[in-house]
Amino acid sequence: MLPSVLILGSTSDMARALARLLASKGHPLLLAARNGEAIEADAQDLRVRFNATVSTHLLDAADIAAHESWYAALPQRPDWVISAIGYLGKQQEQEKNWAAAHQTILANYTGVVSLLHHAANDMEARGSGMIVGISSVAGERGRASNYYYGSAKAGFTAFLSGLRNRLAKKGVHVLTVKPGFVDTNMTDGLDLPPLLTAQPDAVAKDILKAIHKQKNVLYTKWMWKYIMLIIRNIPEGLFKKLSL
Repeated sequence: MLPSVLILGSTSDMARALARLLASKGHPLLLAARNGEAIEADAQDLRVRFNATVSTHLLDAADIAAHESWYAALPQRPDWVISAIGYLGKQQEQEKNWAAAHQTILANYTGVVSLLHHAANDMEARGSGMIVGISSVAGERGRASNYYYGSAKAGFTAFLSGLRNRLAKKGVHVLTVKPGFVDTNMTDGLDLPPLLTAQPDAVAKDILKAIHKQKNVLYTKWMWKYIMLIIRNIPEGLFKKLSL
């Protein structure tokens, strides 16, 4: 039997593309998100389209106190856990309103780290598994236009790196995914450059290939690896004068 896959934040566009791709290959799926109607509709679509085995699980990533019992109550221990939880928010609102800033930090760092904490301990005890965390190139250098989101993603990237280092000797692999621009509901309304913007289906294919190759870090599209290398190496004196 193919590995079972728990998708956290399964109603995002990237997560839905991944769910379709995995279901088409025959992977049993556990879909987890806070919108019950949406995940039930997604599950039914996958069952009809691919004859997939799919279960649905209501999840509030912000309810950290409930995460341990939530994970323990899953009907099966997933072989792979993929986190697609993320929230961009609006930088200007976050600058003025701490509640908005905190929501961004909680969604992109604290909540997802809590969930993966429990998944990691379970996989370590079993001596096998795969954890995939979708972070962002925004975490590679703080920019005035999105530094609340970017700083949370930077923390998440560092968490995944440490987790990979810890679990490598325990039979558990950790993949960090760093998308650049992706054409999703989260980026709707932003003026994205077409050549640098990926479609969710293409990102899903890149992620599945990286899983099978047991890559440590995936940039998607591939050119973002080199774009971010340049951005990281701009001298700070010059960087702070730029509008990025």
